Amino acid sequence: MSDRDEQKGFVDRLSRQGEEALGKVAEELVGNPVVHAAIARAFDAREKAVAAQEAAMGALNIPSAADVERVTRRLRSVSQRMEGIEDSLDRVEERLAEVPPDPEDDRLGAIEGRLDELARDLVAVRDALAPSEEPVSRRQERLTVGRGEA
Repeated sequence: MSDRDEQKGFVDRLSRQGEEALGKVAEELVGNPVVHAAIARAFDAREKAVAAQEAAMGALNIPSAADVERVTRRLRSVSQRMEGIEDSLDRVEERLAEVPPDPEDDRLGAIEGRLDELARDLVAVRDALAPSEEPVSRRQERLTVGRGEA
């Protein structure tokens, strides 16, 4: 066996013994009622400090880390939903592109064209009948038509 193998074996044995010793110390500490009570009080104090910090931040209208995390999760959720909607719209557009044109569309286009022609004709008739843009005089505005006596 070489020096290198002996050193590796020594390091492994030393590492194992150190882990075992730390494990025993940790078991003893956890089993000790005084240490256990101290750890429990420390965790309670930490929870109270976090609650007080959140209350203070809330009073100052500053979001806590939990608030930021909650908003981040909601934003991710909305983002995923939007991606799903975009994918659905893409599929709908692909399906619409595959559909042959409907003869109804040609009829609608013809109807719209005809309506445009009628609108132009109405403008021409209006211009022919009332060529000037002068307002009606006050006298004509109040003109009343009475019944003729027979």
